[in-house]
Amino acid sequence: MRRLCLSLICAALPVSAMAQSYLAVNRLNVVPISATSFEVIESRGEGARGMWCAAADYVLNGQRQAGDQRLFVQSARGPSVTAPGRKGAVFTTDVNALPGGAKQSYSVSVRTAGLGLPLRHAYQFCKDYQIELEDILLRRSGS
Repeated sequence: MRRLCLSLICAALPVSAMAQSYLAVNRLNVVPISATSFEVIESRGEGARGMWCAAADYVLNGQRQAGDQRLFVQSARGPSVTAPGRKGAVFTTDVNALPGGAKQSYSVSVRTAGLGLPLRHAYQFCKDYQIELEDILLRRSGS
């Protein structure tokens, strides 16, 4: 009986951790770490654009924050800090949480800590996953 109870508890622990995560519009899990930091768990072959989209979706829709701030990569893509055996990148909205300060780049990447994008810019990467009503109506009309 004790083994059964212990097995059920061990099986429920990962589920309870994932229950606190946010499922972004592109179906990537976002796990909160602190009030301003969170991790996007890499999945389904999504690259940097998908991870930036998930991070922006979490801030705008999961946390319901204003879109006039910047997102930063706090910890570059690597072994996940919240999901053992997975890959992820930690994002933050707090520039003071960056270990080496903010950095500039012309490319979209999650492989360098400190890179940042305006929140609304990052959310534009989510347009790939959103179907507009106009798209459906145009398909039906044959235009």
